[in-house]
Amino acid sequence: MRQTTLVVMVKEPRPGRVKTRLGRGIGMVAAAWWFRHQVTRLLRRIDDPRWRLVLAVSPDAEGLTSRVWPARLPRVPQGTGNLGDRMGRLLRSLPPGPVCIIGADIPGITRAHIARAFAALGNHDAVIGPAPDGGYWLIGLRRSAAVPARIFDGVRWSSAHARADTIRSLGAARVALIDTLRDVDEARDLNPASARIPIAKSLPALRRPPR
Repeated sequence: MRQTTLVVMVKEPRPGRVKTRLGRGIGMVAAAWWFRHQVTRLLRRIDDPRWRLVLAVSPDAEGLTSRVWPARLPRVPQGTGNLGDRMGRLLRSLPPGPVCIIGADIPGITRAHIARAFAALGNHDAVIGPAPDGGYWLIGLRRSAAVPARIFDGVRWSSAHARADTIRSLGAARVALIDTLRDVDEARDLNPASARIPIAKSLPALRRPPR
């Protein structure tokens, strides 16, 4: 039976192991704190009966038994390798049906964004949610055929070329682009008022300048 699956990629919110670029600006403890609360709010906001919500956890063993994330949500290990290796395994191993994968550090994601992504897969082979820096916050495949073994080969991750490289790696696939959303990589990306994420009182006032 085919099912619609939304995968959220998460890391254990340990200081120095998650959001380290953000941590260099606001401190590693504060960055881990921000990530944990961001993920909690994100999961509440995007949980929906229209899709099965799955957590792809890292590190594998720790994430599978972690008490940080909701116990009701199914979990799968991310495994080893770069981001493309890990996402490729997820896309090949999950039960049949359309799959979208998102990162957990995008405060603006709503159910409407996810619904548009799955709707786009009705007449496209793949869907991408762009980020302003040349990357993306969502990728999805209809998976009406086998996922190519070389998907994501040659993608220059964490660069302005990541989205274009990914589209190139998809070959002849029909790719839809949906809403552009900004992720949080560094302190300058934080905007507590608009993101509606609680920021610890000990953090300095932060403004987001143009990127």
